[in-house]
Amino acid sequence: MGKQWYFVALVTAAIAISYFDRQTLPVAISAIERTIPLSHQQFSWLQFAFLIPYALMYAGGGRLLDLLGTRRGFTLIMLWWSAACALQGLAMNFGFLLAGLCLLGMGEGGGFPAATRVVAEWIPLEKRSTAMGIINAGTAVGSVLAPPLIGVVLLVSGWRMVFFAAGATGLAWVVWWFASYRDGSGDNTAAPQSAPEFSLLELLGVRKVQVLVFAKFMSDSAWYFYLFWLPKYLYDVRGFDVKQVSYYAWIPYAASGAGSFLGGWLSSSLLNRGRSLDFSRKFVLGLSALLMPVVMLVPHVPVGWALALFSVAFFCQQSWSGLIMTLPADLFPLSTVGTVSGMVGFGGAIGGAIFGVVAGFMLSHGFGYGTLFFVVGSFHIIGFLAILLLGGKFQPYKMFLKASQA
Repeated sequence: MGKQWYFVALVTAAIAISYFDRQTLPVAISAIERTIPLSHQQFSWLQFAFLIPYALMYAGGGRLLDLLGTRRGFTLIMLWWSAACALQGLAMNFGFLLAGLCLLGMGEGGGFPAATRVVAEWIPLEKRSTAMGIINAGTAVGSVLAPPLIGVVLLVSGWRMVFFAAGATGLAWVVWWFASYRDGSGDNTAAPQSAPEFSLLELLGVRKVQVLVFAKFMSDSAWYFYLFWLPKYLYDVRGFDVKQVSYYAWIPYAASGAGSFLGGWLSSSLLNRGRSLDFSRKFVLGLSALLMPVVMLVPHVPVGWALALFSVAFFCQQSWSGLIMTLPADLFPLSTVGTVSGMVGFGGAIGGAIFGVVAGFMLSHGFGYGTLFFVVGSFHIIGFLAILLLGGKFQPYKMFLKASQA
């Protein structure tokens, strides 16, 4: 394994830990509720408490990484979120859980901007979507491992130990990262380092940035709903217990990992065969968005088919997500990659936070999960239409600069 792919594996492990940590609450919720009773609306506020600081740190963390460098910045980020995860194990009431998730979101928001910088520093353009697909598959690894491992810990030691063990795993990764990683030169970026610097306001004025932020806002409104509410849906509507969630809830997340890898592979394959960057990215994004409405059928089929439909949706979502988070490295110089990816992630997290509260309100006021699945099934289509109609042509920044000056 070359050095650059070793670093990709290292970051993939961090993203896996991140998604394991954020699944601790949803998977353990039935056990936690025996100690700390929670309504649908309170559960939605816990999601909100995680995602708002997550969104702010996604944007601010990208800027922080651009200033501190990837190695030091990611070390600080991981230390923070691991300590915050462990802190939740001490919770005695709803307010403590709310504060713990707020701190966790502040830390985890820097994860994907750091991953995007690693890709920009070490991976050439034609292999970036594959690298980002592998990293994005880490979300599936963490999410697949969460239901069975958390289930075992719940049955053996109780829910508090879940948070302590997750936090300790993150701290161990920090040692591995700091001992192994070295910041790259950025020689593999599409744009030369002499490209002009952009301020935050200038980047906000770039149409492609605006479109990517909106597309991520729409798609992650759906994705965070699935992440936070799937285990609760299985508990509340399908009558699952902890053992059944441990046995079956990992299946859609495994599909998401396959989607992360295969979506990136297909886009890279098209690029290697001579297709343009614009076609290679948009073709796979469109194919992924096209299949997302299958989740609308979930309330109308037996549980086995429901898990299959969730698996299709999770596969397509992560195929989509990996490519969306590759685009900042495709289109912009290294000096702004962390900032742009942070802004895109900010949009996604804000979408998830807002729709999470909407979901909690609707479930508390007589609406069922069927209505929610119908709504979220349309979000990726809307995001892709924005890319197609408003995003212009995807091309490396140095080409875009020449076109804009013509």
